[in-house]
Amino acid sequence: MRITIVGQGPFGEKTLEALIKKGENVVGSFSPPDKRGEAMKALAEKSGVPFYCPNLMKDIEVYDYVKLKPDLAVLAFVTDIIPEKLINVPSLGTICYHPSILPRHRGASAINWAIIQGDTRTGLTILWVDKGIDTGPILLQKEVEIGPDDTTGSLYFKALFPMGIDAIIESVELIKKGAAPRIPQDESKATYEPPCDDRVASVSFEKPIKEIYNLIRGCDPQPGVYTTFKGKRVRFYDAKMFPSSIEKRSGEIVSVEEGGLRIAVKGGLIQISKFRADKGEKIGSIEFAKLVNLKAGDRFGE
Repeated sequence: MRITIVGQGPFGEKTLEALIKKGENVVGSFSPPDKRGEAMKALAEKSGVPFYCPNLMKDIEVYDYVKLKPDLAVLAFVTDIIPEKLINVPSLGTICYHPSILPRHRGASAINWAIIQGDTRTGLTILWVDKGIDTGPILLQKEVEIGPDDTTGSLYFKALFPMGIDAIIESVELIKKGAAPRIPQDESKATYEPPCDDRVASVSFEKPIKEIYNLIRGCDPQPGVYTTFKGKRVRFYDAKMFPSSIEKRSGEIVSVEEGGLRIAVKGGLIQISKFRADKGEKIGSIEFAKLVNLKAGDRFGE
């Protein structure tokens, strides 16, 4: 079976590596021309796999893609839009990894939103790609628990990343055997959320403690929940939650300690251990307090 792969970053690289190790006939590797595609390009070059680095997949001419005679295309962490004219070229179809249990959490930030919305379970889906956004038939799904302290980063790298590689290899095997299902998604259960960026990452300390905590975890490591202090934008990482009764103003700094800075919110305290001011590097609580001249009794968001 002739396979093409489109991807980027560590996930794309590891998927390509896994396909090569399984002895699959990878006839083309596609990745962006910038840093996102460097690892895939290097691996393809080393392994003798033809590689292509278009600025956008729409720049690939159909006749060039057809020349590869792919039976199957694998999308492994793709942020570009794949034109329908390319999706339909492989004789067996195009499959894609998506980090949620579809049809819940369609869109580019599925892991973030699962945590932000307080889900206790999520997972991954390998789907057959169609012209919609994450709307194609389901081939395979895997589930995983979301721990109470998981962040988007920990959930992805500890669970959804390695599970995803295995799921793609399992899916390819099913396709080779002619045993891969095409299960229509239940549109009545579908949800779609926008990209998790600064349009949704601003934190309001007037909201309940659990809602604030989930937002911080869901935006960690990217884009990082933000508020302001003395007119500067500040981002929070590495949070802990301490529910309790407290009579402090929401957003007030209760204590500044080596282990973290504690902030009063409705229903308790939020502890933040890492900060980033404006466009600086992440730093600890004591260093941050010194940098911005922060002390107990000050308040974020003013």
